[in-house]
Amino acid sequence: MLLRHLHLPGTTPYAHASDIQQRLVSALLAYKANPVGTRPPPTIITAEFRPVYTCGRREVGNVSAEQIAHLTAKTPHGRAEFHEALRGGQTTFHGPGQLVAYPILDLKQHGLGARDYVCLLEKSVIQLLRDKYSIESKTTDNPGVWVDDDRKICALGVHLRRNVSSHGIGLNVSTELAWFDRIVACGLEGKRTTSMRDMGVLEPDVEVIAEQYVGIVANRLSGVEKTERIQDI
Repeated sequence: MLLRHLHLPGTTPYAHASDIQQRLVSALLAYKANPVGTRPPPTIITAEFRPVYTCGRREVGNVSAEQIAHLTAKTPHGRAEFHEALRGGQTTFHGPGQLVAYPILDLKQHGLGARDYVCLLEKSVIQLLRDKYSIESKTTDNPGVWVDDDRKICALGVHLRRNVSSHGIGLNVSTELAWFDRIVACGLEGKRTTSMRDMGVLEPDVEVIAEQYVGIVANRLSGVEKTERIQDI
């Protein structure tokens, strides 16, 4: 089985990546409902977003106008957008210097349950940080990947519909961490965020790290024999 990797160049508007993701999800769901023709292959979208705060499905419709105005007010680093998302989790930040990876695949095709899939995404980040960059990290009782009990380096929020996955991970590579000061990241009081750069990685390259992460995920996905970098969908 082929796993496609689409890396969106530069810094991408959240809405653009979301539109591509939705088209891929819809195509896979349509095939599952009426399996005629060729099954859409699993795809991982990777990107760096322009500054944006997103809320998870538990908060959809419940974020006040005052909160949105606060999040989108001008900062020394520019302005951020605000979008609602279907993923799990609460409000978080995405922006330049952060690797976002959205796998769109049918979990059943790879023999995965929901919890297995979340563990696969987390363990792939842990392996990447350890093997490629000598950063030790772990999972805790809270979602995501942490370098210790108080500092999160990677957020995680997924959505499943009829076992088709969307959304995924946000790994802080060289993210400006001041953006997180406006929120209680993922609803966890007293916790902080960190990045690969803050952990001592000099000049980390998001696109290179995206390629490495996709390779690790591919090796962990049952049935995947090779990956292919694509330029467009």
